[in-house]
Amino acid sequence: MNNFGLGFLLLILAGVMNAGFPLPLKLARKWAWENTWLIWSLFALLVWPAAAAFYGVPHLEQVYMASTPAQLLPVLVAGFCWGIAQVLFGLAVEAIGIALTNSLVLGTSAAAGALVPLLRYNRDMLQTSAGHALLLGIAMLILGVSICAIAGGMREKARAIGVNQQSRGATAGLVFAILAGIAAASMNLGLAFGAPLIKLAAGHGASPASASNAVWLPLLAAGAVPNLLYCLHLMRKNSSAGKFKSAGISHWAFAAVGGIFWFGSTLLYGASVALLGHLGIVVGWPLFMSLIVTAAGLIGMATGEWKRSGRWPLALQLMGISALVIAIFILARATQALALH
Repeated sequence: MNNFGLGFLLLILAGVMNAGFPLPLKLARKWAWENTWLIWSLFALLVWPAAAAFYGVPHLEQVYMASTPAQLLPVLVAGFCWGIAQVLFGLAVEAIGIALTNSLVLGTSAAAGALVPLLRYNRDMLQTSAGHALLLGIAMLILGVSICAIAGGMREKARAIGVNQQSRGATAGLVFAILAGIAAASMNLGLAFGAPLIKLAAGHGASPASASNAVWLPLLAAGAVPNLLYCLHLMRKNSSAGKFKSAGISHWAFAAVGGIFWFGSTLLYGASVALLGHLGIVVGWPLFMSLIVTAAGLIGMATGEWKRSGRWPLALQLMGISALVIAIFILARATQALALH
């Protein structure tokens, strides 16, 4: 199997793992959302990245000592912005619902996460047929996610669990979702800005697949700050800190497993970017977003989320997933073509 084939396979696995990480969290039924997310953040954004960095990057402390503030600061800022995106996502869901929020966030994130590195490092590629294919794939991704969002909204209405958007500030929710999508792309930008750290890690003996661990640790640690602060704010507001006493070790295990799934997908994404070539950072992100939404839709169907939703919402969901599959095909072909330039 060539590098492209292996990289694409890792992306598929990453998408499935990312789409599935909420499943263990749903089992922590005795905790409020903020309890679960706080412990998940500790594992996914601090414990597991630190373990992977110390295990996968020899002489990790020397890597950071050899780096300059100018090399570390962009990664930390990108991570903090990504952490803010998670908070904005939660606020948007409260205002406009999860279906529309997912559509706006993932579509905006996919576009920003691909186009910013392309414009910064490979602007001339936009004038090629492969660059046009990349833009077409991103447009198809946004279309597919939008159709899935409409289907999700119809499902919520059919199951009588929709939210009253007008009463919760729909305009503010739309702004939160768009800002969350832009900020969420900071994860991919942080990986792009972290190229000097990856080079330093490789120089200290890290393999190509694990060199990006030197970036994930500071990036995700910075991203943990807004997440943890927001959870602590909600725990104080809702008086939910006492819920930690209402469940045993199992809930901590659920959060830890969810963290393994999520951070594992992040590791696989970083490894796939390295295998996809010099433009992997550009095309890998929209591919990753497409695969997450596709896998999440299929997992939702398999776990019964679409029961009692009616025929048309399910039909629309299948149409959206079909559009995403087409987007994945277009983006994969664009990846191969761009790799040849």
